[in-house]
Amino acid sequence: MISVKNFKCFKPLAHIKYAPIAIFIIATWGSSVAVQAQSIVVASTTSTEQSGLFAHLLPEFKKASGVEVKVVALGTGQAIDMGRRGDADVLFVHDKVAEEKVVAEGFAVKRFEVMYNDFVLVGPASDPLMVKGNDVVEALKKLAAANGPFISRGDKSGTHAAELRFWTMAELTDKQGTGYKACGCGMGPALNMASSTGAYVLTDRGTWLNFKNRGDLKVLVEGDKRLFNQYGVMLVNPAKHPHVKAADGQKFVDWVTSAAGQGAIAGYKIGGEQLFFPNAAR
Repeated sequence: MISVKNFKCFKPLAHIKYAPIAIFIIATWGSSVAVQAQSIVVASTTSTEQSGLFAHLLPEFKKASGVEVKVVALGTGQAIDMGRRGDADVLFVHDKVAEEKVVAEGFAVKRFEVMYNDFVLVGPASDPLMVKGNDVVEALKKLAAANGPFISRGDKSGTHAAELRFWTMAELTDKQGTGYKACGCGMGPALNMASSTGAYVLTDRGTWLNFKNRGDLKVLVEGDKRLFNQYGVMLVNPAKHPHVKAADGQKFVDWVTSAAGQGAIAGYKIGGEQLFFPNAAR
């Protein structure tokens, strides 16, 4: 009988010099695959990130589902473009017209209204242009007439889209005055610019409440029903992009519009003030 011990090539794996490294690599690779299988990419507006909502919301979702969410925070237009390209699994944004269009084009499955808050116009506490009130259109007319300093997001975000609607209502598209500056930036940087230069700026209330560098800025225009700010959530269509993690993405959509998810949204407060209001419990 030929014994295995007579053949040097038949060594137990534990005796092979690089076996522990190989085992570690295999184990790590397997673990990595498991983690990737339980994670999704959500393309979202900067306001959900910069307001601190996702930091509050996502741990609750992971606890309930085991699915990790990787957020890419962009202007709503850029986030929706990610969905069109199939670079995200879920969209969580706030431009209803653009959202309905991406669904009609077949790039998203179905739009659900998930929460809302409002926009506010902030500016120097002294309000040198006397825009304070509850009429955003009249405020913009005063700004344009005086060539007042105004910081626009200018980034095709949901906030920028709302701002452009208000200029259109004021019949001042492309006539905003010499003080109008488009930064092509997120809400936080736009607020920083306004704070440092004494300018006016339109912001969502959620980001404003979480903004720490207010300086002399204060809310000057609020309460206008046209300042209503609706958010929607939708799954990117796997029929268009088969690699979309449809099952886990749908788990997120279902949870955030469920009583549990809506309760988590309502529970997010800063200084006792609620930032977002749920409207999709089912």
